[in-house]
Amino acid sequence: MSTIAEELAAWALALRPEDVPEPVRAAALRHLLDAVGNAFAGARAGAADAAVRTAGAMGPGDALVLGGRSRVSRHAAALANGVLIHALDFDDTHAGGLVHASAPVVPVVLAEGGAVSGAEAVTALVIGLETICRLGAAAPHAFHAVGLHATEACGVFAAALTAARLRGLTVTETVQALGVAGSRAGGLLEFLNTGSSTKQLHPGFAASDGLTAAALASAGATGPATVFEGEYGLYRALARRDADRAAILGGLGERWEAARITVKPYPACQLMHAQLDAAREARALGVPLDRVAEITVRAHPDAAKIVCGPGKETPRTSYDAKFSLPWSVAAMLTDGEVTIGTYRRIERPELRALAAKVRTEVVDFPGVAADQPGRVLVRLDSGETVAGEVGRSGGGPDDPAIDALVRAKALANLGPGGEAVVDAILSLADAASPAALISALENHEL
Repeated sequence: MSTIAEELAAWALALRPEDVPEPVRAAALRHLLDAVGNAFAGARAGAADAAVRTAGAMGPGDALVLGGRSRVSRHAAALANGVLIHALDFDDTHAGGLVHASAPVVPVVLAEGGAVSGAEAVTALVIGLETICRLGAAAPHAFHAVGLHATEACGVFAAALTAARLRGLTVTETVQALGVAGSRAGGLLEFLNTGSSTKQLHPGFAASDGLTAAALASAGATGPATVFEGEYGLYRALARRDADRAAILGGLGERWEAARITVKPYPACQLMHAQLDAAREARALGVPLDRVAEITVRAHPDAAKIVCGPGKETPRTSYDAKFSLPWSVAAMLTDGEVTIGTYRRIERPELRALAAKVRTEVVDFPGVAADQPGRVLVRLDSGETVAGEVGRSGGGPDDPAIDALVRAKALANLGPGGEAVVDAILSLADAASPAALISALENHEL
């Protein structure tokens, strides 16, 4: 029997642009647009300055760093752009795999796609998105449960497979690239206990390391073909379970997880988006803030471990606040919105006071945490209650307003003149090459 790596490699190299269904292609372009908009917003906010400066110090090259005109090596650009896309925690999430799908993959397409057609670049993007979603969904929350960020743990393989496709590697070389990439899988979540922002770097590491793995394989480096299911492979070593071959490979090319990715309406952890939507619903019904006695918020057990708990009501840093359900719910109830600007002022006393009244009710909802329902119950000092409730967070693939949401979000993140970038992205599949897109990105001012 072929290994999982061998099956993935054979599928990725054989996939033709015409094999990709139109809704999947459209979804991929939607996520490319969302990722690019997030990168420009991150650059404008200075949220990835350390990565951008570091990429520049690695020396010149032919790959563009988003948000500017500097050209650096492809590996350096992949690092910087992966961090830029993820820096504000505004980038997409696949609920089943709890992975940020675009951030480790888009930088590879931008760095390596210059010599291929637009249709081929989009196909490579689809391959990467599909791969990271399937790898993550094969072990729901298992990486997070042991303190690892699934985006980096799975993203490095998606980046390597994307790079292998764009570089024209053979199936044998691509299997080696995946084997090499396995030694770079990781991404510690210890930042949750300190308020530091190392998580911002994880997609950049995955993108750059995956690209490097493909380059090494093309130069003759070898890696284990059993990198996924082996005794010391990804799942047994980092997720403490056997690889689920059926979940990774089942329906490959027929069932598309790349079309099941959620776009974030809020620049915060996906594990509290349903609660933010519910808080917005409650606020719309009328919540007199000066009379709030208690706020009860329901949360999935896997979500509660990350966004709830002692001390979450007083975040230590702006980045820490993005993983605080109490503080973010308080912001929604107070302001009626949660935006990039929300997390610039975490010291607001009225938000901290309201956040201290939030109580988490852990409910073992069926399904994965990122697809949980949301319910917020506000109890007033009179005993009256105001409730907000949603079946799931907005921005999901079944959201009828998803295209409008992505376009509006991207234009807001890109700023004035963003229409040219939007048009270049949405027409990429029909373009002779990504050159027009790269030109539009390079000429777009922050």
